[in-house]
Amino acid sequence: MKNKIYFFLVFLCCFPLFLSAQKVVVVKIDGAINPVSASFIHEEIEKAGKQKAACLLIQLNTPGGLLQSTRSIVSDILLSPVPVVVYVAPSGAHAGSAGVFITLAAHIAAMAPGTNIGAAHPISLIGQADSVMNVKATNDAAAFIRSIAEKRNRNLKWSEDAVRNSLSITENEALKLKVIDDIAVTERALLNQIDGRTVDLNTGRVTLHTRGATIQYVEMTAAEKFLDFISIPDVAYILLMMGMIGICLELFNPGAIMPGVVGVISLILAFYAMNTLPVNYAGLLLIGFSLLLFLLEIKIVSHGFLAIGGVASLFLGSVMLFKSSSSLDMIKISSGIIISVTLLSTVFFLVVISLGLKAQRLKTVTGIQILLGKTGETLSTLDPQGQVQINGELWIAESQSGKISQAEMVRVIKIRGLVLIVEPIGQV
Repeated sequence: MKNKIYFFLVFLCCFPLFLSAQKVVVVKIDGAINPVSASFIHEEIEKAGKQKAACLLIQLNTPGGLLQSTRSIVSDILLSPVPVVVYVAPSGAHAGSAGVFITLAAHIAAMAPGTNIGAAHPISLIGQADSVMNVKATNDAAAFIRSIAEKRNRNLKWSEDAVRNSLSITENEALKLKVIDDIAVTERALLNQIDGRTVDLNTGRVTLHTRGATIQYVEMTAAEKFLDFISIPDVAYILLMMGMIGICLELFNPGAIMPGVVGVISLILAFYAMNTLPVNYAGLLLIGFSLLLFLLEIKIVSHGFLAIGGVASLFLGSVMLFKSSSSLDMIKISSGIIISVTLLSTVFFLVVISLGLKAQRLKTVTGIQILLGKTGETLSTLDPQGQVQINGELWIAESQSGKISQAEMVRVIKIRGLVLIVEPIGQV
C-alpha cells in the first residue's frame, strides 16, 4: 500500500513535466518571400494545429519578398490555431522588408545574436518612382505595419519608422525598443526561455509548454524547393530566354527535337515563375520584339540598324521585365545576368542563326548535278567524245573547245543527259 502511495505522489510531482513534453514544429524560410513559401507556411500552420503542437517556430532569414505573399503569411499567423514563434536566425541572418512584417506578426518574436531587422521602405527598382504613387505605397505599408504592431503590442513608432525611414536595428536594439521579445542563441534555448508564457489566440489564451519539447523539423518537399528555386527572378529570366532560343533553334532546324523540347519545357517553367512574380508586360513585349528584330536582321539588309534595335529592345525589356509596385516587393534581375544574356543572345542570333540560314539558302544539289565544277583526267582523246575519270568514276565526256588529248585535266562545265561537257584546264 505504501508503495502505491509513493508512486502516486511521484506521478503527481512529474505530471507537469509530462504536460511540458510536447511537440514543436520548426520550419525554415531562407530566401525571398513568394507564393511557394507562403503556401508552405500556410500548410504547416494547419498541420501544427491538427497535431496540437505546442507552437510553430519559423526560422527566418529573408531580404524581403512579394506583397501578396507577405499579406498571406501575416494573415495565416494572425489566425493561427497554434502559437507562432518567428526566430530570425542564424547569426548573420536578417529580416528585411517583408521579413519585418512577418516577425512583428508573430505571437513571440525572437532573434539570434548577430542578426538585424528593418529597412522596409518603399523602393523603386527602375528609375524614380512617381511621387504620388510612392507616397501611396508608403502610406499603405505604414498602415499595414501599424496594424500588426498594435495587434501584438509592439513598438508602433519604430515599426512605422522602419517603413518611412528605412530604419534597421540589431537584435539588442530590437529587444530594448520592444520590437522583439527575446534573444536566444539556439532554438532549444529559445524554447526554454518562452516556456510558461501565455499568448492570445483567436480561440483564447494559451500557455506555452516548450521546455524539453520534441522538435520536429519540417522542410519543403523536393517539388516545393524546385518551384521556389525557379521563382527567383534571375532564374525565371534565364528560363524565358532559354525557351525562346530553344524554340527558334527548332524552327530553323526542323527535326533537331532536343532544342524544341528544352525550349518548350523552359518556357512553361518560365511562365509558371512569372505567374508568381509581378511581371511588367511591356518588358515582356520588348523582349519578344527584340527577337523579331534579330530575325529580320538575318533576312533583311539593314546595315546593322535592326540588330542595334534588337539589342536595345532586349536590354530595356530585361530591365523592365519585373515591376516593383509595392513597398514589400523586392523583385529585380541581376544587372550582370541582364548584360550577359543580352550579349550572348545577340551573338547567338547574329552569328549562329545567321550561319544556319545561309546554309539553308544554298541550293540542294543531288545526283549527277553534283559533278558540276568538278575536275578529272581524260582516259582517252576527246574528239569530241571520250572517257574521263572524275572522283574515281568513269564518265562519257565531250569537249566543248576542240580536241583534248589523253591524260589532260578537264573541268565539268555542263551536263547533257549522262554526257559531261568539259573544258581543258592544263596538262598533268
